[in-house]
Amino acid sequence: MPGGRMSSVVGTIPRTEVNEGSATGCEGVAQRGEEEQDDEGEEDLREGSAVLFVNRGGLPVDEATWERMWRHVARIHPEGEDLVRRIRGANDLPKIPIPSVPTFQPSASTSDRLEAIQRFIRDLQYNHTGTQFFEIKKNRPLTALLDIAKEMIREALPIKCLEAVILGIYLTNSIPGLERFPLSFKTQFSGNYFRHIVLGVHSGGRFGALGISRREDLMYKPVTFRTLSDLVQEFDVAYHRYWHTLKKVKIGQYVSHDPHSVEQIEWKHSILDVDKLTQEELRKELERHMRDMRLKIGKPAPPSPTKDRKNFGSPLRSQSSPHRRNSRSERQLSGEKKLADQKSTSDVNSYQIRV
Repeated sequence: MPGGRMSSVVGTIPRTEVNEGSATGCEGVAQRGEEEQDDEGEEDLREGSAVLFVNRGGLPVDEATWERMWRHVARIHPEGEDLVRRIRGANDLPKIPIPSVPTFQPSASTSDRLEAIQRFIRDLQYNHTGTQFFEIKKNRPLTALLDIAKEMIREALPIKCLEAVILGIYLTNSIPGLERFPLSFKTQFSGNYFRHIVLGVHSGGRFGALGISRREDLMYKPVTFRTLSDLVQEFDVAYHRYWHTLKKVKIGQYVSHDPHSVEQIEWKHSILDVDKLTQEELRKELERHMRDMRLKIGKPAPPSPTKDRKNFGSPLRSQSSPHRRNSRSERQLSGEKKLADQKSTSDVNSYQIRV
């Protein structure tokens, strides 16, 4: 089967240097719900003008996807068909080590946990084949996306940036006091647009990021940045090292820690057009977004509609006193008591009137 030797084959494809892909307060700020025609695709399905393929048939990879991947490799790699023949004809491909999922002691700090998770993501390696092995549909519920993260760990295949975000959400789900949110960038280089996404993290009043990239300074950021603006500025500086111009920044909402949540991840709560914002305006919009996220995280969760309600009776009635019909004698006594009470009340009223 094509998928049987995938880890060994993918691990032997040489790495090539490719450019990294990828009601408003002021002009250039788009609110959630607005659609951008140039952003309809997933962030990591396009690198400049080159369309990337997605394996939609699951694993092991079917024959058609497998052959398409190799044709694409032959087109994009400098050695072309020679490389493909050399790898596919080899019988002694080296075994690729499978990284171990990090485990933590209860006393481990958040920073130590994030560093270990980033090492695991990096050890999976960046996928240079031009075919994304795991299909990530952004509109799927969170619990379904976390199932894909488990599959990534099982298969231990190279991943791209969007896959790394889903994996990062899964691996950080049990870290107390840590909030996670999608952070996307759109840049321009040499007439082409590139898109990239990382997982923003927020803990103890500081910001950082997890992810994967061809470039070391476009993925992991330790949780040391005082504001979200400082974190975005750090990525902007890194992009300039590769002659990329930052065009847009998209920030999502905090992701739920409930592994069974059927909510969808909110990927684009704020879309900031960097070209149309001054540095001060960009900083204020990022601060506003953080206030929105803090307000959302502070809201209590709505009650579950599926909870069992065992007692449907009046909450004032004790279960030890069930309903029963009064006997005839009891009804007679009750009627006589009512007449006596009415007479007593009438006498008192007459007395008060006379006085």
